[in-house]
Amino acid sequence: MTTNAPRRSDATKAAILGAARERFASDGYERATIRAIARDANIDPSMVMRYYGNKEGLFAAASAIDLRLPELGALPARHVGAVLVGHFLDRWEQDDVLTALLRVGVTNDAGAERMRSVFAGQLGPIAAGVCPDPADAPRRAALVASQILGMALARYVLRIAPAGAMSRDEVIAWLAPTVQRYLTAEQP
Repeated sequence: MTTNAPRRSDATKAAILGAARERFASDGYERATIRAIARDANIDPSMVMRYYGNKEGLFAAASAIDLRLPELGALPARHVGAVLVGHFLDRWEQDDVLTALLRVGVTNDAGAERMRSVFAGQLGPIAAGVCPDPADAPRRAALVASQILGMALARYVLRIAPAGAMSRDEVIAWLAPTVQRYLTAEQP
């Protein structure tokens, strides 16, 4: 007889990942320790090592991000910039893991690599699907990421007052035309 009850190891892994996300967000990658994460998860540090091998493996698992980018196929191309900016604003405001990953990404090589991987792997196909020349998609995705990550850094990490005080609609109005141009305009 099989049951759908979660296994004890699943609960332990979930506790470890939750504690790791919190610890990486508050302490950064360098200062976060396996011992502190284990203490936060109320488990022995050896369990962290058992499931994730080392700090790098734990960080990779804790920072696994699905940007849940919207399907843009049926959307008129002229609306892509606004839809993407709105989507990212929603994600940043609902997901502390993204903010933690951004903080770690600007101070640590492993975090920076993780951010590059997430954005290239998930934003790249979106760019390829809407830009005039799919071969130019990596460059366009990087330009879009510069706008999205720049606003996220100013608004959610550094908390620069004007950026944080802008309404969602204002941010979209300012950023969407630039993101739109990066994705769909002919090369300059």
